[in-house]
Amino acid sequence: MTGNNPSTFAGCAECPVETVSWDQVQDFIDTLNKLSGYEYYLPSEAQWEYAARAGDTTVVFAGGNTLGLVGWFGTPTGGTQPVAGLDPNDWFLFDMSGNVYEWCEDDYHGDYNGAPADGSAWVDASPSGIKVVQGGAWSSPGSIAVCRRGL
Repeated sequence: MTGNNPSTFAGCAECPVETVSWDQVQDFIDTLNKLSGYEYYLPSEAQWEYAARAGDTTVVFAGGNTLGLVGWFGTPTGGTQPVAGLDPNDWFLFDMSGNVYEWCEDDYHGDYNGAPADGSAWVDASPSGIKVVQGGAWSSPGSIAVCRRGL
């Protein structure tokens, strides 16, 4: 859409885009909104976790409790993998555990104390400027690919 793929693994047309900053994603979303006439946005951390678990609060990884069936993780993969190569979650969302980290709208906070009760993004101009990422990446240990905090 923009004519530029900054990904390290750009040679794989079916692989997710990676190596993009939160600001670059916001610029992409602005362009998408203008071209489509719709309003797209990054999910809040709460929305991301709800979607990853498909509404099931007992699941550890997006799609089940066995990471190897639902998520690419650990350096043996050698890089990102094509989207939808493993099992989806119950809402047919793929790759929410592993493959690439996914940006959320929220500013990073150490815990949920003070988070909006309605699940909206927790944005308070954090002095650190750190934004939330979820899901883990192909180069992450499996323990990072969980779909909720506190595990």
